[in-house]
This record gives sequence, C-alpha cells and structure tokens, in this order.
Amino acid sequence: MIGSVSSIGANYCEASEAESKKDFIHKISIAKKEIKETKHWLRLLIRTDDRFKEKIQEFEQETHQLLLIFSKIIRFAVKRT
Repeated sequence: MIGSVSSIGANYCEASEAESKKDFIHKISIAKKEIKETKHWLRLLIRTDDRFKEKIQEFEQETHQLLLIFSKIIRFAVKRT
C-alpha cells in the first residue's frame, strides 16, 4: 500500500515536469492507476481488520475524490491536444 500511495505523488511530480503533453497525460494516467490500486488496498484492509473501518473509509473517500480530480485532468488534457 505504501508503494501505491507514494507512487501517486511521485508520478504527479513527474507529470508536472513532463516534456510534452503526451508525456504529461501518460504520467497522470499512471498516477490515476495508482489511486485505483490504493483504493483496492483500502478495501482489503477493511476486510482484514475492521477496527479502523471508519478511518479507512475516510481514506477511501479521499482517494475517490483524487480519482475524480485526476480523471478530470486527463479529460481536459486530452481535449487540448
């Protein structure tokens, strides 16, 4: 989970330094995939140990919001190419 979470930020940083629009879209798309992977791990954590269910559900909501934001960024960037 730490890998997928940290990869979101790393790929976002890479996208902000992209060499072209195509490169930007590619790196933002990778970050979006990592968000989906993080959501997967959060769901598994809840199933494994529900002691922190409430807090994990908050993280799930945040990752969902990030997914919506990154999806919008990609759609906007693709339209502008």
